[in-house]
Amino acid sequence: MVTRSAAWPEGTPCWVDLAVADVDKAIEFYTGLFGWDVEKGDQESGFYSMCGVGGKTVAGIGAKQSPEQPTVWTTFLAASDVDKTAGKVTEAGGQVLMEPFDVMDSGRMAMAVDPTGAAFGVWQANKHIGAELANEPSSLVWNEQMSRDLDGATAFYAEVFGYTYDAESAAGSPYAMLKVDGAVAGGLGTLGPDTPTAMPAHWRVYFSVANTDAAAEKVTALGGRVISPPADTPYGRQSVVSDDQDAMFVLIQGS
Repeated sequence: MVTRSAAWPEGTPCWVDLAVADVDKAIEFYTGLFGWDVEKGDQESGFYSMCGVGGKTVAGIGAKQSPEQPTVWTTFLAASDVDKTAGKVTEAGGQVLMEPFDVMDSGRMAMAVDPTGAAFGVWQANKHIGAELANEPSSLVWNEQMSRDLDGATAFYAEVFGYTYDAESAAGSPYAMLKVDGAVAGGLGTLGPDTPTAMPAHWRVYFSVANTDAAAEKVTALGGRVISPPADTPYGRQSVVSDDQDAMFVLIQGS
């Protein structure tokens, strides 16, 4: 278990949220799957809803800003100065999609895309630090950037956030464990040749579950879809799934 009451270290994946067309439908799906307690947002917050486990926040659910916006889980990387980080993104060859702005008194954020095409958020904490609980069932356990240019991705994130890496191999493909202050905090991987060409580079979100097989069955029962059936990996039993609005994520049961 990881609990947190202060801002996460620079560059750490610190928060995830879901952008959907139908927030109420998403809340019904994820409370059914993970048992989340949801505090629904008001009009001032754009009806952004905070999801929790045992009184600690784990994720957010919000409405898409436009019909063209993809239905996705977004990973946010922690920053002590989001404006400075946004400048680094541009200098390193990325693009700032949404310039830094204040989110009431919760914090300050920006949206960006790396040179491989993977979108991510940058979060500077104020009253909202990001996830208060991780590495427990029904909470975030892993984030990884997947692209067709591992060298380009690792160079970009090292320049912007100062990551160092440990080389790995996942399913026979090159993989880099990203490290923040010497501690592993996520990964960067390679989309293999069997990946559909329409699949863009992206940050992938993993949620911990007590039983991957049972959770995958529940996904289907709730109207979602199992993309990759449960399978054992060196890191635990996992399954790639999507919710009933087609947002993809991964279920993983620790080894």
